[in-house]
Amino acid sequence: MQSLARLSRTALVQKGFVPQAIRNYSSVSQAEIDNEPRFLECFKTFFDKAAGLTNLKPGVLNNMKECNVALRVEFPIKNEHGDVDIIAGYRAQHSHHRLPCKGGIRFSEEVDLQEVMALASLMTYKCAVVDVPFGGAKGGVRIDPKKYTVAQREKITRAYTLLLCQKNFIGPGVDVPAPDMGTGEQEMAWIRDTYQAFNTNDVDSMACVTGKPISSGGIRGRTEATGLGVFYGIREFLSYEEVLKKTGLTPGIKGKSIVIQGFGNVGYFAAKFFEQAGAKVIAVAEHNGAVYNADGLNIDALNKYKLQHGTFIDFPGATNIVDSVKALEIPCDILIPAALEKQIHIGNVADIQAKLIGEAANGPMTPRADQILLDRGHVIIPDLLLNAGGVTVSYFEWLKNLSHVRFGRLNKKWEESSKKLLLEFVESTVNKKLSEAERSLIIHGADEIDIVRSGLEDTMQNACAETRKTANEKNTDYRSAALYNAIMKIKAVYESSGNVFS
Repeated sequence: MQSLARLSRTALVQKGFVPQAIRNYSSVSQAEIDNEPRFLECFKTFFDKAAGLTNLKPGVLNNMKECNVALRVEFPIKNEHGDVDIIAGYRAQHSHHRLPCKGGIRFSEEVDLQEVMALASLMTYKCAVVDVPFGGAKGGVRIDPKKYTVAQREKITRAYTLLLCQKNFIGPGVDVPAPDMGTGEQEMAWIRDTYQAFNTNDVDSMACVTGKPISSGGIRGRTEATGLGVFYGIREFLSYEEVLKKTGLTPGIKGKSIVIQGFGNVGYFAAKFFEQAGAKVIAVAEHNGAVYNADGLNIDALNKYKLQHGTFIDFPGATNIVDSVKALEIPCDILIPAALEKQIHIGNVADIQAKLIGEAANGPMTPRADQILLDRGHVIIPDLLLNAGGVTVSYFEWLKNLSHVRFGRLNKKWEESSKKLLLEFVESTVNKKLSEAERSLIIHGADEIDIVRSGLEDTMQNACAETRKTANEKNTDYRSAALYNAIMKIKAVYESSGNVFS
């Protein structure tokens, strides 16, 4: 396969991958790129911009901005060589204006205190944007999970959970973790089991963590929730007249060209839903390479290939992009960064050509890059709105665990009986019988997955509409509008409850 990274820049222009007015990376020094703010400072910059739209006092805003409490722990784990590794773990709780706190746990060698504090801050406002009644939190363990066996990962997860229990940083009404980068439903099942072992009298103990397997109290629809929320959010924005006018796009998803960076849980499911809706996913990037096909990639085939080979490189019918970051620069209708933070920065922002950028990752863009793209007329759907599908369905799982009953169990048959009576009345009135397949489709009562997806769709539609309304009223960008809405909602909670020691 031909590699884009090996083509000359002239050839890239001829093939349509790079704009004619090329701005070489050499025009931005590495020092400039390195001097961009860290993730936590990026968030604070975005917050300050939105706060400027309010009339709140500086002290109130500072109280909302800063993290309430952070925990750092270390614990030993014996590795396969018989030696002992010292593992560092973190948990930050940004806001207690509503409880419990909520936020994922990631396993990554890049995890540090400022990262989890930034992610916890983002979670507070993400929850507020979609009206999920949680404060923000985030946690992490500084390991590369691929370097540890399943048994070792279980020991690490249980040891970390035990320390959270000891420090009162976990519990159904205190702090409820969820999966994040490097973790999944298996780790959440270990967390639940460990917490329950030390809280045997807590009848609601299953609600101590979300993102669990169905067999351990999870909810149907949680795995794909973030990717589906990304799909719903972008679909909503593509129905807004002002967005279509600014981007020159037509309404709806069908026929749109899409580039996705990141093919984990979020990127894969987002790609699947866009493909099913008739979009062309023309490029997908991962840390070890990317592939491009102007006619669209087959997402299931691509996923199967990656599982077999560990990379996208040499996927049949696609062009290789060895330097996967270059995929961000491919001309497309919609760019979806669904990987790590700060992927679009001062060093590559001049070459971003997507008309609409949907932030499926947390913090994928630096403030300077954000402002440059806004000045150029790009539409940016911010992370705290677009990737809120995961925490929304986590909220549904938490409610399910507290109510101790599966959604749909109490009312599905009643719904079906009611629909059947109504259908029989209509059939007798018009003197026409439907086929069994048609009858089954109409009579079908809502299963748990139907209720979850309906709730997620409604949540995303409402949050997008609120953000749009504020952006138009305040004449501001969508990120600032979403943050403004979140700030005002949190302010309303503080005003109604007051501060105990103020």
